[in-house]
Amino acid sequence: MPGEQLIDVVVAGHICLDVIPEFPEGLGSELGEILAPGKLINVGRAAFSTGGPVSNTGLALQRLGLKVALMGKVGDDFFGKAILDRLKDYGAEKGMSVVHGEATSYTIAVAPPGIDRVFLHHPGTNDTFGPEDVNLDIVRKAKLFHLGYPPLMKRMYENDGQELVEIFRKVKETGVTTSLDMSLPDPSSPSGKVNWNAILRGVLPHVDIFLPSAEETMFMLNKEKFFAKKKQAGAGDMLEFFDFSDLSELGEQLLSYGAKIVGQKSGWLGFYARTPGAERLQRIGRARPADPDNWSGRELFEPSFRVDRVVSATGSGDSAIAGFLAAYLNGQSIESCIKYACAVGAQNVQVLDAVSGVRSWEETTRQLEAGWPKIALPFDVPGWRFDEQGQVWHGPADKRRRRP
Repeated sequence: MPGEQLIDVVVAGHICLDVIPEFPEGLGSELGEILAPGKLINVGRAAFSTGGPVSNTGLALQRLGLKVALMGKVGDDFFGKAILDRLKDYGAEKGMSVVHGEATSYTIAVAPPGIDRVFLHHPGTNDTFGPEDVNLDIVRKAKLFHLGYPPLMKRMYENDGQELVEIFRKVKETGVTTSLDMSLPDPSSPSGKVNWNAILRGVLPHVDIFLPSAEETMFMLNKEKFFAKKKQAGAGDMLEFFDFSDLSELGEQLLSYGAKIVGQKSGWLGFYARTPGAERLQRIGRARPADPDNWSGRELFEPSFRVDRVVSATGSGDSAIAGFLAAYLNGQSIESCIKYACAVGAQNVQVLDAVSGVRSWEETTRQLEAGWPKIALPFDVPGWRFDEQGQVWHGPADKRRRRP
């Protein structure tokens, strides 16, 4: 029947072919030590997989049991064919655009165990992705529209993000719930030099669920503080120099720009969530929270689950988003959604590629119910309360912080 919703999620935006060499243990504790000039490094097999949120988040959502449509763009070259063949394995290639004469995007992921990954990336056809590549007839059949990685897509950040805003304005007019993910720009690239603060001010009024990482958010909203923490960290992980007050400050600013639900992926630390009052949550599209009272006025942090061996963190943030959105569309509470985000992110890091580690919804639920151990946070959290039973932190802005 006309208007019938046949799709849970449309995932649009960036897609590429990932080439991921397997690094053995014991090569070194810092990337500069491993990738020294003139050094030959024996590595293991290479995994070839589709990458970017269209693939990583989209296929993870499908593995979690949701009906998904994908909207990305590839060239009619070898890498483009490899991507389409991979998507055909999932029956998910039909929404893709194929263009003649353009090069397909690819990424070489350098991800030694225990070291934050480095990407060698060619944007290819992602740079020409625009509003015409979003099929609104398909979006009208969906509950939720998710777009990822505009910092890696030229038309999405040019002209103060006008075409990014146009996409979200148009899809929001269909009544769908909207979701947006980011990526961290190279500061020396054109994407790293645009005014992301202004772009977010323009697009977030049309975004219901905003799910960047903590590092991406700080880079876009407060570059001075970002580079100060980067300098502090040196060759290490700058997340070690974040604290909850940073997440609170960034979350509050994003809500003031118009987002209805804010999540900040925080790597090995966990997942932060912040929401406004109930009145603003009523303006979310078709996929409204199942329990508005549970979702309104919240500030929470879910610590990551313990993983014995990290094989590769490639796509872990995309997987965490899939866990969050799958739980959200399954009518779960905000506490449950951030647990699923951390669980699916932890599943991801235990394999070399970005998708195969993600389990079904039923398997993931059993894993959570079995009492998966959490990590201990490496810093003090003044003003926050830890709920021993729920194993979650309640922030100063959380309306349930003082409840027993």
